Amino acid sequence: MSTASPPKRMTIEEFLALPEDDSVDRMLIRGELIELPMTRRNKRHSKSISRICHLLESWLESRPEPRGEVFGGEAGVNFDEIGSSFGVDVVYFDAATLAQQADDETYLTGVPTLVVEILSPSDSHQYVEAKVKDYLAAGVTLIWVVDPAFRSVTIFEPNTPPRMVSGNGEVSCEPQLPGFAVPVSKFFARS
Repeated sequence: MSTASPPKRMTIEEFLALPEDDSVDRMLIRGELIELPMTRRNKRHSKSISRICHLLESWLESRPEPRGEVFGGEAGVNFDEIGSSFGVDVVYFDAATLAQQADDETYLTGVPTLVVEILSPSDSHQYVEAKVKDYLAAGVTLIWVVDPAFRSVTIFEPNTPPRMVSGNGEVSCEPQLPGFAVPVSKFFARS
């Protein structure tokens, strides 16, 4: 009887040195390489990314300089604090964190202010819960899990019970996103 070998542990540097493979979606989770078949996002998922980026960019335009930046579409983020590297649907970094990053780096590093995960039909509850826990462990102070099917946003913050916003509710996140207050319906429909 054969036994499976334990998963290979690696550093973020080793992970980033792996050869490109467009058929595989790779993540490094707490030093463990995870490889899944690459899937294409459905149009609802892609539209949600676009809407959320637009809402955040509009909010940023109202903010004084220096501003942070919004990245969307599986932005690669290295979380050195927990030895993980993820593709994130939408992520916002404040200006101070961005200033510490080298311009020539392919992946973003540091702790973002906001991470947004948009649920796909294939995402399991355990998978999403594990990612949220990892983001919180890395020091992220604001996580949105967006569910296009139920038109809801669940907001996670450290040491606070999650709160779901749906229907006529409003997504506001003080102090992380000062002045951001948007009806949840705007996450899913054209204005």
